[in-house]
Amino acid sequence: MEHIVFAHDLTRADRVVLETLATDYSDHLKAKEKGNSDSAYASASDTETAGTEETDANTKGGVNKDAGGYQKASATRNEAAVTHLSALNDPKSSSFEPSITNFFDLADLQSFQWLPPSLLSAYQQWATSLIRVPTDILMITHLLIYFSTTVPSAMYLLFVRFSWPHAILHAILNGWYVGTYTLMMHQHIHMRGILTKDKWWTRVFDAVFPYVLDPLMGHTWNSYYYHHVKHHHVEGNGPDDLSSTIRYQRDEFSEFAKYVGRFYFLVWLDLPLYFARKGRYVQAAKAAFWEYSSYAMYVAMWNLAPGGGKAVFWTMVLPLMVLRVALMVGNWGQHAFVDDEEPESDYRSSVTLVDVASNRHCYNDGYHTSHHLNPLRHWREHPVAFLKGKETYAANNALVFHNIDYIMITVRLIMKDYMTLAKCMVPIGEFQMNMTLEERAAYLRRHTRRFTEEEIKVKFGKKAN
Repeated sequence: MEHIVFAHDLTRADRVVLETLATDYSDHLKAKEKGNSDSAYASASDTETAGTEETDANTKGGVNKDAGGYQKASATRNEAAVTHLSALNDPKSSSFEPSITNFFDLADLQSFQWLPPSLLSAYQQWATSLIRVPTDILMITHLLIYFSTTVPSAMYLLFVRFSWPHAILHAILNGWYVGTYTLMMHQHIHMRGILTKDKWWTRVFDAVFPYVLDPLMGHTWNSYYYHHVKHHHVEGNGPDDLSSTIRYQRDEFSEFAKYVGRFYFLVWLDLPLYFARKGRYVQAAKAAFWEYSSYAMYVAMWNLAPGGGKAVFWTMVLPLMVLRVALMVGNWGQHAFVDDEEPESDYRSSVTLVDVASNRHCYNDGYHTSHHLNPLRHWREHPVAFLKGKETYAANNALVFHNIDYIMITVRLIMKDYMTLAKCMVPIGEFQMNMTLEERAAYLRRHTRRFTEEEIKVKFGKKAN
């Protein structure tokens, strides 16, 4: 318990989730001190063999139905948390709370003396009329920010006058934006848009704005969609996933460098070839067309824009170079821990993070297991879905971390700093809760081992062919 840290700027949902998990763990430790096995979760032997959403009748979802007071308290607490978070997401509830900005919750904004309530209410009403999901007002906020800062700044550098101070400041600003923008586009590519379909002009703008903003934020046109939706979620970190981690020793820098380098220098070729190998020739052609069209646009702008090559480099090429590294650093952290007993399981090949960077600023990207379980699940629903399925997560020995993001997971792995990772791990289920800190570190280390080709054939069966 002494290693669980509540960051002051956790989202309301994350705080509820972490408090629920921390209290479960605390109650387990108290019961253990009393020599009482009255745990809400199944035994270690049960959880080690669980691999599906349903286990045996007495431990369905990893919960021991015969457990007494502790189990009842945990279930009651969890039910209350789910009810509370569901109300925050429900526009029909009096507790409904839309996300207006990633830095402040609605209650914070309402407490600011300098912000007139009438202005906040008017903005909320106007933005709600434009957005597809009522919780997502912050997407309107971000679009306003990008089109009032990034776009005019880039246009000035490209078509009016290039200057080094402006270019450097532009790069710094975009570096600050890019994580939030990328995860907004993550919602866009899964939901096939983020704005309301009720107005013709919002439908048009929803379809067009990525072609303006993507190149300025380091994305080539539509490549995120084809690589992430049409490829990564189809393969699920399996042997045919171009971004799969299973063939790498995931705490070695040399292996990480090979992983990043493969994507960095060859994705323009690998992705179309992947679709072609699968017989998906139309998608192969589309993936190649949009990637190569982006490169052609860079070359054309390099030669035609008054700002010249320097402006194109600082507004488009540098963001591309940086983002492609960042995407692979993040994916490494998301899929670094793979259980060799059941590597195909989404519970055992991805992680959940309860942290500020991933969830407050990047649309609950920390709930990566939940996202793989249901790629169409709305980002605000991830904490609710996690709590609803908490016992199933425990039964599958899913990994939950807090107070760390994907980038720092990657850094700590390369440093082989498993003790820090163990401190950031939030134990769920009796098997994990009974571990010492050293046992947690050893457990995590075992999950980063490279799979041999023979193991891949055995574990993944037809997928390995």
